[in-house]
Amino acid sequence: MNTLIYKQNDENGITETAQILKNGGIAAIPTETVYGLAANALDPEAVKKIFAAKGRPQDNPLIVHISEFDEIYPLVKFVPESAKVLAERFWPGPLTIILPKSGIIPDAVSAGLDTVAVRMPSHPIANKIIKAAGVPLAAPSANSSGLPSPTRVEHVIDDMMGKIDAIVDGGECDIGVESTVITLAGSVPRLLRPGGVTLEELRDVLGEVEVDPAVTDKLKENAVAASPGMKYKHYAPKAQVYIVKGTLPSFRCFTDYEKQDGDYAVCFDGEEDKIKIPCISYGKESSAKTQAHRLFAILRQTDKLGAKRVFVRCPSLKGVGLAVYNRLIRAAAFRVITLPEIWGITGQTGAGKTSVSQALAQKGVYVIDCDQTARRITEKGSPVLKTLADAFGGDILLPNGELDRKALAKKAFCSEEGEKLLNSITHPAITRLVRDEIMQNRDSYSLFAIDAALLFESELYDYCTKTIVVTADEKIRLERIMTRDGISEEEAVMRINAQKSEGYYIGKADAVIKNNGGEIDLAELF
Repeated sequence: MNTLIYKQNDENGITETAQILKNGGIAAIPTETVYGLAANALDPEAVKKIFAAKGRPQDNPLIVHISEFDEIYPLVKFVPESAKVLAERFWPGPLTIILPKSGIIPDAVSAGLDTVAVRMPSHPIANKIIKAAGVPLAAPSANSSGLPSPTRVEHVIDDMMGKIDAIVDGGECDIGVESTVITLAGSVPRLLRPGGVTLEELRDVLGEVEVDPAVTDKLKENAVAASPGMKYKHYAPKAQVYIVKGTLPSFRCFTDYEKQDGDYAVCFDGEEDKIKIPCISYGKESSAKTQAHRLFAILRQTDKLGAKRVFVRCPSLKGVGLAVYNRLIRAAAFRVITLPEIWGITGQTGAGKTSVSQALAQKGVYVIDCDQTARRITEKGSPVLKTLADAFGGDILLPNGELDRKALAKKAFCSEEGEKLLNSITHPAITRLVRDEIMQNRDSYSLFAIDAALLFESELYDYCTKTIVVTADEKIRLERIMTRDGISEEEAVMRINAQKSEGYYIGKADAVIKNNGGEIDLAELF
């Protein structure tokens, strides 16, 4: 089929497209939400062409588009006051209203249901085409079924060239996700698909509005889809999409653990340099409207980049964010990963971090002791132990080849340079083991705590959503170090002096716990 392409602001194109639609053809037209694939809604044969071009399942209903409110009357059995109030507030605009259908609506449009979905788009080109055609237009998104909806004319060309009669360029769509769908066919108004008109706005007008469970979850098996976008996997690129719930530090930990060739992250603005895998931003975390506007274009971009897996930072479920989540959950085929929260525990030597860690463990927190992890990476024969011996001398090894920890400590902690060298050798291996331990146990625990003396100097700090600094009076710290390590006061003082000041630690803390002994108060942490 030869597909005509009409440039933006081509008035002849509007007239010719309207004539194509009058004559039973199909054409892609711009709307404020996404591009729609339009046909005469009252012509069953024309409507069948939509399903054929898209490869759309026959039991997925279509939305009928009108240009004036009065055009709704022939399409439905009655127009309740609630529909008039909604139309007055939101039409023309991204809101679809479902009502009991009249006899002129073909079953092909309603998928055999006794209701019909109607909306009045606000895009001036769509409005002109509907008026010029003189018939209501059935128009699902102008993409191959299952792929991300088109928000730019090039997306339509990619999917529909040679399959339809015409494509009308209307520029980039303003909203970027399909219209909100609300049904008024039941006893209580019910949101079936969120969009540019938010649940909060609907409730402001109507009062009570139910939310269908399929908005955020799978439609129940054998249930009938009352609206487009409810039943099938939709909006998906070729890559496997995963929604990842959690903080940015947890997301970074997760992607560092998972990273493979072909992985991409869809993140919020300003996060790109904090994530090691390739990133595409889809808006500020606080700007759901921007996320909606960019979403489908970004999902299509991941295909052009050859992505195999796409990990998406989960949007808010408030306002337009609910619409973004609704599209993502279907693009991801309901693959959602919930990450745990990660805390860091640190402080100067002898401050009593271990006691705080034990108190957290008693509350069910999964605590990882980096001192124990350091022992694992420096076991006899390990690559890290060999590197340490090369850096600090063979005399840090015992005759049996094991690490002499006191000898290493004496060399490493006597100067800032020695400590930096030790950290450069051990921290990458410790980070890897700690990260792996968290991610391998993430389904069993919602909160992890990393006990690390040098948390701020390591990459582990980037994984923490909260940092807890433990402090104690210097005299008490000296006594603890001497008792714990069996060293002299002079050696203990040397270790304290090799560390940063207490003020340095407190300045980076989200919470400070004074541990001079006695009961540890964790109330401010929870």
